[in-house]
Amino acid sequence: MTHPTFSTTLRGLALLAVLAIASAAPGAAQNRDGKAGKARPRPNILLIISDDIGVDASSDMYPGLIDGLVRQYGPSGHKHPDYKMIQGRPASTPALNSLAQSGMRFSQAWVNTFCSPTRTSMITGLYSVKTGVLDYMGYLSKTHHSFVRDLKEKGGYATAAFGKWHIAGLGEYPGMKPKEAGFDLYRGNLHGGVQTYHEWDYHIQDSTDPPDRYRTEKAPVRSLPGIAPTTFAPVVKTADAVDWITRQEKTDPDKPWFVWFAFNLSHITGQQLPNPMVIPNADTMDEKSRKEMEACMGPDGKFGTADVGSCSSEALMRAMTNSMDSMVRILLDTVDRLDKNTYIIYIGDNGTWMFGDKREFIDNMYITRRGRSKGTAYESGVRVSMAVRGPGIKAGSRSDEWVNGVDLFSTILELGGLEVPKAVPDRTGKGTVAVDSVSLAPVLFKGAKDLRDPDRGYMLAETVNPVSTVKPNLKQAAARNKTYKVICDENPETASCTFYNLADDPLEEYPLDKPQSCSNYANGTWTTADASWHFCRLQDVIATESFLGQPDYEKQAVPQQPVAKKPFPKRPAQAQ
Repeated sequence: MTHPTFSTTLRGLALLAVLAIASAAPGAAQNRDGKAGKARPRPNILLIISDDIGVDASSDMYPGLIDGLVRQYGPSGHKHPDYKMIQGRPASTPALNSLAQSGMRFSQAWVNTFCSPTRTSMITGLYSVKTGVLDYMGYLSKTHHSFVRDLKEKGGYATAAFGKWHIAGLGEYPGMKPKEAGFDLYRGNLHGGVQTYHEWDYHIQDSTDPPDRYRTEKAPVRSLPGIAPTTFAPVVKTADAVDWITRQEKTDPDKPWFVWFAFNLSHITGQQLPNPMVIPNADTMDEKSRKEMEACMGPDGKFGTADVGSCSSEALMRAMTNSMDSMVRILLDTVDRLDKNTYIIYIGDNGTWMFGDKREFIDNMYITRRGRSKGTAYESGVRVSMAVRGPGIKAGSRSDEWVNGVDLFSTILELGGLEVPKAVPDRTGKGTVAVDSVSLAPVLFKGAKDLRDPDRGYMLAETVNPVSTVKPNLKQAAARNKTYKVICDENPETASCTFYNLADDPLEEYPLDKPQSCSNYANGTWTTADASWHFCRLQDVIATESFLGQPDYEKQAVPQQPVAKKPFPKRPAQAQ
């Protein structure tokens, strides 16, 4: 089995850069130049996760991206007949744009195809085949190792999680809950989505709750500067996070903190009528987004409700994403005001949704959209926006390094000055598995490239679509290296693989020819200069490292819950 690695030299450089900012032990830090001196506390870390927002909806974070794709597929490039679809309408995201400009933006960030597989990979450092969480119904075994526990127990961090959890299961929550993962406090919603954005179950784990228990309360009323009191979920969760961070900085300014902040925006709601989306509260949107809503909602639409009037799915996606962006601005302003010794990481959890009535949200960047969005291993399902800012990271920098959400496990531990484990417990608790995560510290602080071997290294994206969801019964895995990508489908009737050159065809419009046989792949007849070699290598990765290559994966995986008749239950009893 080949595992991604980076050189000892690069790792050393990265650690020096991190240790110049973060201490080796709480209260015993070094100066930024690495010399002994006045103690500097470990940095705070804020991880922001958006929901169902792909690069297409947030492409303004990447100036020139859309124009470049138009050139690549237009009259001077591939001459694609539908190239004009690329230049669509993303959401207004001034806060995310500012975050990207003040730090490093990553143009080739991958995650998994659904919410829970991405989150479980982030927190464990493992691809989905090892966690057993391959769709949105799976849950993380409590035997797994969470990097949050290391931050808390070894790094002296105060830890809190706010917003969407979607790691412990759906409806009932038998899997790893926030306190079991190492968080001191959790306030949000454990489910994969909220019933509505204004009436939703408010789940709490605090010092009064055992790690395996939680409380359910009615969504509280919260307000923020310039935003009226409301139960609107993103406002409540942002206010909770701002209050906690402010209190931490005032009561114990030398104690570092880590916040996991996960939005529900821009995910559909459990209540489907009159619309699964919502027109956000008017005071949570910028002028551009408000005007778009006013122009489409008509007499039947109303701000802060699911009464959307004549607003299209695409327009609602933009409005909800902009509302999320407004909350990001408040989080950024809070950190800037209280403690600049803070790293802020933003990442999407999967691509934008494009399936079903009132659920067709992609309106930018991609040409082929139907059948390729969230829930699939195509780029529109797994490629997301990502940016990191903080001490020592050059403002306005960009990395085209191919990275994965799983890499946040190692990256956050190194930012906190902690050792990254090479192996962790498996999902049974009876053995160990190698960590798949690669720290991004060399990229963030030194602009390093090729953290994974450009040819033999790989990243995985895996998905199982449950019956009646997105693409029923689809089983799909993708593997990529620096340039090439292979996607393999498996269903009761066919098993096939498709081959792409992502440098030449990042929108996956022109599949490459596949070799008739891979029998010569490993005997030296072909070299890495041959495209066929890359197909065979990546197909081999899927056949040996992904769940598609393990016929008994369903037996090994954590048991999945049956689909509940009421997937968004009202006020459930406490769960074990």
